[in-house]
Amino acid sequence: QGQLLESGGGLAQAGGSLNLSCATSASIFQYSGMGWYRQAPGKQREFVARFTKYGVTRYSDSVKGHFTIPRDNAKSTVYQHKGSMKLEDAGVYYCNANRTKDGDEHDYWGQGAQVTVTL
Repeated sequence: QGQLLESGGGLAQAGGSLNLSCATSASIFQYSGMGWYRQAPGKQREFVARFTKYGVTRYSDSVKGHFTIPRDNAKSTVYQHKGSMKLEDAGVYYCNANRTKDGDEHDYWGQGAQVTVTL
């Protein structure tokens, strides 16, 4: 079964940057829109950013202007880069792939990356 492997979680400095990666197989990557969600302690999981398999990208209002999701097609990997980290950006970040092929749709989720923000 396909899976998404996240890496890059850990400690982030307030005012600094956060970089995460999400690697998957080509069979998932080429047919999927992919993106990131996050869940802060005591809050619901929220949408952060994603792109469709056709290249259309959208971001949540909370991260616009300092968040990008670069892709490496050769490695079937999506990244996230967030600048201007704040204490409220701490939480668990989840990678998501929504695969659509031949009329079938499946959702895949990464294991989650814990991010802690320090002063």
